Amino acid sequence: MTEDNAITPPGGPGGPARWTSSAKTGVGTALTAASRLWFTLSHGILNEIYYPRVDTACTRDFGFLVTGPDGYFAEEKRDADHELGVLEHGVPAYHLLNTARDGRWRIQKQILTDPRRDVLIQKVTFEALIGDISDYRLFVLLAPHLINAGADNTGWVGDYKSTPMLFASGRPGISLALACSVPWKARSVGYVGTSDGWQQLSRCGTLEERYQRAECGNIALSAEIDLAASEGEMLVALGFGARPEEAGFRTVSSLQEGFEELRRTYVQGWRAWQGSLLPLDHPQNRSNINTYRASTIVLATHQPNSVPGAIIASLSIPWGFNKGDEDLGGYHLVWPRDLVENAGGLLAAGAVEEAKSVLAYLRAIQEPDGHWSQNVWLDGVPYWGGVQMDECAFPILLTDMIHRGGHFGHGELAGYMDMVARAAGFIVLNGPVTGQDRWEEDAGYSPFTLAAEISALLAAADLMELAGRRDEAQYLREKADAWNDSIEHWTFATGTELADRLGIDGYYVRVAPPETADAASPLDGFVPVKNRPPADTNQPAAQLISPDALALVRFGLRAPDDPRILATIKAIDAILKVELPQGPVWYRYNGDGYGEHEDGAPFDGTGIGRAWPLLTGERAHYEIAAGNLVRAGQLLVTLEDCAGPGGLLPEQVWDQDDIPKRELFKGRPSGSAMPLVWAHSEHIKLLRSLHDGKVFDTPPQTVQRYLVDKVTSPRRLWHFNQKLRSLPAGLALRVELAAPAIIHWSLDGWTTTQDTPTRPSGFGLHIADLPTTARHHGHHLRFTLHWTESGTWEGEDFTVMIDGDGSLFHASADETEHAVTRRVAEPAQPST
Repeated sequence: MTEDNAITPPGGPGGPARWTSSAKTGVGTALTAASRLWFTLSHGILNEIYYPRVDTACTRDFGFLVTGPDGYFAEEKRDADHELGVLEHGVPAYHLLNTARDGRWRIQKQILTDPRRDVLIQKVTFEALIGDISDYRLFVLLAPHLINAGADNTGWVGDYKSTPMLFASGRPGISLALACSVPWKARSVGYVGTSDGWQQLSRCGTLEERYQRAECGNIALSAEIDLAASEGEMLVALGFGARPEEAGFRTVSSLQEGFEELRRTYVQGWRAWQGSLLPLDHPQNRSNINTYRASTIVLATHQPNSVPGAIIASLSIPWGFNKGDEDLGGYHLVWPRDLVENAGGLLAAGAVEEAKSVLAYLRAIQEPDGHWSQNVWLDGVPYWGGVQMDECAFPILLTDMIHRGGHFGHGELAGYMDMVARAAGFIVLNGPVTGQDRWEEDAGYSPFTLAAEISALLAAADLMELAGRRDEAQYLREKADAWNDSIEHWTFATGTELADRLGIDGYYVRVAPPETADAASPLDGFVPVKNRPPADTNQPAAQLISPDALALVRFGLRAPDDPRILATIKAIDAILKVELPQGPVWYRYNGDGYGEHEDGAPFDGTGIGRAWPLLTGERAHYEIAAGNLVRAGQLLVTLEDCAGPGGLLPEQVWDQDDIPKRELFKGRPSGSAMPLVWAHSEHIKLLRSLHDGKVFDTPPQTVQRYLVDKVTSPRRLWHFNQKLRSLPAGLALRVELAAPAIIHWSLDGWTTTQDTPTRPSGFGLHIADLPTTARHHGHHLRFTLHWTESGTWEGEDFTVMIDGDGSLFHASADETEHAVTRRVAEPAQPST
């Protein structure tokens, strides 16, 4: 075909660009810095391939089509049964076996990446099961989506040094080249949905070779492999580069080196890394998968050698088949919370250097004021704009964990003290109210976030004391103590209808609204999650239950047999536990709207939250803390049985009757992210915890201080973003300010007054303690501020009632049957 005969394919720019299924069965990469290529598998074919960074997807999918006599047409991903295996446990080199459901043919593939080049290579064998190989024709179909975009790609037919290829380019600086070890019989490019190879072959069984270039659209590349010349065996290589010529050069070089040599070096690299890990392997499950090694593969694959420490959340886009270019980030972003959780998994597996790389990466991307952005691209550029306090706490805890493990070299800890101090400063200035909870939704008092913050403050105190900063360390401990004593005041609901139904005194709520919020709403119309109608995310806070409360045990703030914990577990299990074929799995919270709709339609901004395997792992850790190792082992099996056929753990599993047309089956992965790296980290930590007979990542500072020494705080805290309304009699009120001042205050309605100057505490705060005694019960502590530097008065009086009340949520006798009131919700009013 000459250029003179070439014509532009019709239908440009093609249909709307879409991604593909998030239900991955495999992920892989070479463990070398020279290979900047990551791949995913689903439905027997390649899906997203990432280059040159693990946060930039460059393809939608890459599979095969088969045609035959009498208009026969079949697509590998839709018309075949799929089997998957690994070439070796602990090595993400995959063997795929796709057998046509009509029994006519079979395609075998071995897939890996070139350890020295940015090339993905497939060793392919086509077999005729009915008839002869000459009865069939085999075609490749590749959909480029270069640099996270399916639109504005350009594809063309071309050569590199006389090797026939197909090329595509997208945004400036990225190209791909597709070649085969045997001749192409035909090549074509087209626009998706109108003139692509699938459309051509399904309509007429041949490729239109005149379609040699498709500009600026949603395109697909297609080519026919010469089966007669290959006798059914071939290598298909897909290379990437800054320019088409570079991509072509790399592709040819990999083909010339040959599959066996590439496989040898690829497997050797993974085998060496797996050999450095702790042997936490346990008997393989029903799918004959080494689940431990599957989880270590997931963690290592999602952390690029080119950007050490930057582990993305998932090589997937939840409900990707329903998402287009507008979902730029998908889950291939770095969440600092997930990142530290994953570093814990690496430490649990013995991958110390990789965990330390995570800490170094966090140090590099920390914002100047001490916090970390909600999520970021690999280079630290924020994607979403939120701030979560637990994400500010976790890096401190990781620093402490690495230090306690003896993994820092001489003087190495000192290099992290500025990071720790700035993070601790951000927490004390902005906590304890979280900007959003750990699920990135509601702001308020969250048991999970409180547990992370308090633990981090104690860890930071230890680290700062080592650095000789004793006064600041003491202040952090006093802050942690005051917050720890207030957890029930902020988050424990009593006297509610739900508590009465369950026969318990109360329970920890998911998130309590900030103190400036309106009073909580009545607890009317409560429906357990497992029987609920479509999600209502506007339920009152006192109705919302979450397994997050168990973080109070995981982080060492409350004993596993604390009556309040046991009561909350009763509520959690009554409301959030669902029994699936593999065992119990839990929902995030009642009213969750993140999941498929009732009919199985994909999440589109609304839906119904489904069950999370991650939470089964967290529950197993609670059971270990409670001494129930057998029960924890059973939950481990349940967690592992939530995995897909390749051992990958999903974000959520389907919890209703099967809907085959939507590929939703009870107990199996839903359309959410898969794999969820955080779930694999939890799996590894669970294996380590069971091995050790204790929870691997519980901070020792909280356990010693609050469970052993039973330290309590002699004070409560007041500051402008947390204007305390009431104070138990006998405790001091600590006023915390951003500038020095004299506190002018009274306990008897200004009949007598006292003046107390603030003192610096470090972290930019100035503090003063105003004492009360038991005899002040029922009084009001009134105060105002005289700012020292400006010489001006605040111009407002603040009032705190001295009483003995200790719960944030409480239904009193003189309220209506279902009413719930907040005890610390309203700001103090000026005195008259």
